[in-house]
Amino acid sequence: MTATSLILHPHPTTPCPAVRALAVDWAWVDADTLRLDYRLDAELAALRIPPPAAVPAAVDGLWRHTCFEAFIGVPDAPGYHEFNASPSGDFAAYVFVAQRQRQMSATLPAPQVSCHAVDEGLQLRLDIPLLALPAGRVWQLGLSAVIETVSGECSYFALAHPSPAPDFHARAGWTARLSL
Repeated sequence: MTATSLILHPHPTTPCPAVRALAVDWAWVDADTLRLDYRLDAELAALRIPPPAAVPAAVDGLWRHTCFEAFIGVPDAPGYHEFNASPSGDFAAYVFVAQRQRQMSATLPAPQVSCHAVDEGLQLRLDIPLLALPAGRVWQLGLSAVIETVSGECSYFALAHPSPAPDFHARAGWTARLSL
C-alpha cells in the first residue's frame, strides 16, 4: 500500500489559529477499499471534537461541526458522491446527480470510520468501499474538513478554495486525481 499525502488549507475567510496542519494520506487497501487518513495537528483543547458514539451510525448534517469529508466524481461527469466522517465515528454518504442536486433515494455502502488521539492532534481514518464510489477507474478527489472551535466558529479546510466563500462542492477545488 503506497500512500499519497495531500495538504488541506483553510479558506482565507475562516482561519483557525488552533490548527497547525491538516493533511490527508490516501491509498488503496486490497484494491477494493479507498483509505483516507486525515491527520490533524492542532491544539485540541481549543476545538470542539465530538466524543465517540456508543454505536456509530449514518447521521445527516455532520458538516455543521468538526467533520472530515471526501467528494469523489468521475472527470467530465456531472454526478459525484460525498462522504462525511465525524470523530465520533458517525458518517454520511450521499449521491449527487449534479452540483448540489442530491439524489434522495440513493443509498451507498457504509464507509468505516475510526478516530484516535495522537501527539498534538488526532487521526481519523475513513475507509470507503470501492462499490461506494461512482462507476469508473479514474476519479477527481476533493478532500476537505470543517473544524469547529469551542466557541462554535467553523473553519473550512480543502485542497483548494476556488470561490470567495467556502464551497466544497465546487469541482475547481477537487485538485487530486485518483485511479485504480
